[in-house]
Amino acid sequence: MNLLLDTHILLWWLDDSPRLPTRAEAAIADAANLLVISAAVIWEIRIKAAIGKLTIAPHFLRVIRQQGFEMLPVTVDHAYAVGDLPPIHRDPFDRILVAQARTERLAIVTHDPVFARYDVPLLEL
Repeated sequence: MNLLLDTHILLWWLDDSPRLPTRAEAAIADAANLLVISAAVIWEIRIKAAIGKLTIAPHFLRVIRQQGFEMLPVTVDHAYAVGDLPPIHRDPFDRILVAQARTERLAIVTHDPVFARYDVPLLEL
C-alpha cells in the first residue's frame, strides 16, 4: 500500500506516542508499504516549531531521512489540483495533502475526520 502520512501521524510515530492508532502503527512498520512524507508536512512542522507551538529535534530532517520515508515535493500539478477540491475547509496543508494523494494515488494516514469528507483514499483507523 502507498501511504501519505499526515503531520500528526508522523509526529506521533517519531515520538512513539500512545496516541498513534494501532492500525497506523502497523501500517508504518510494515516494510511492504511505501511511506511518503510531503514537503508540506515538513513545512507545517517547521512553521509550528518556529512560532513555538512545537518542539522538534535539532536535526529533525536527518531523523526523518533515517526513517526511510519517500519524500514528496509539492509540484505545480499538486498546487493546481487544489483548485479542484470542494471548499470543505481552508487549511492549506490539509488541502495540499488531499491534492497530492489524489494526484499520486496515495492513501492518507490521518486521525483527522475532515479528510473523510474529500474524495480521497484513507487508511481506515
